[in-house]
Amino acid sequence: MRGKRRVAIAGAAALAAAIAAPGPARAADPVGDVDRGAEIWQECSACHQIGAEATDWVGPHLNGLFGRRAAAHDGYAYSDGLARMGADGLVWSFETLDAYIENPLAFASDTRMAYPGLEDPQKRADLLAFLRTYSASPQDIPEAPRTANPTVPGLDPEILAIEGDAEYGAYLSSECTTCHQADGSAQGIPSITQWPEDAFVIAMHAYKRKLRPHPVMQMIAGRLNDEEIAALAAYFATLE
Repeated sequence: MRGKRRVAIAGAAALAAAIAAPGPARAADPVGDVDRGAEIWQECSACHQIGAEATDWVGPHLNGLFGRRAAAHDGYAYSDGLARMGADGLVWSFETLDAYIENPLAFASDTRMAYPGLEDPQKRADLLAFLRTYSASPQDIPEAPRTANPTVPGLDPEILAIEGDAEYGAYLSSECTTCHQADGSAQGIPSITQWPEDAFVIAMHAYKRKLRPHPVMQMIAGRLNDEEIAALAAYFATLE
């Protein structure tokens, strides 16, 4: 084993570091702190607006975010990746937003959000607590999902460290290439050829956990074990 592969996209290194952190560093309080979240929001406000006068800017405004289908805000031109995920049924909840903010490029591979991700789970909980106050008066809705959750997204570092067998991946790949083109062309279906291996593994496990919403991909990923996912990642990374 050559050790953990280096992903070639921004943000995956931060995800791996966050996953590998010891238990106490990964644990978030059950509920985020709105005031601390307002301070963290200042980083987001370079691209997003929120509040009564909010409009779309570099990114869409974030009023009413919780419970909204991804890429469903009229008038904003979303990336193809988020538009596909929204069409597949992705809804912004604490869990899906937590995963997206932790590592945007791993969650939605071609997102245009140029943000490396927020590693600290408590800071994410605080930020989401702040954002939640701008969604449907949550304090008045007893049945609304709580703003923060003690579980956090992330993979066991041993899964990311698995050295995939490309030859075995080639054997397994026929189901993938019934939809994805092996030559890397994209005709309505995104290419997976030459994906960085870590990005491939992260995406497949997001489907397994139903964070990515495509039902067919959820079914396929659910049938694959960790070694098989690593093998497919190794195979598609080597295709020209």
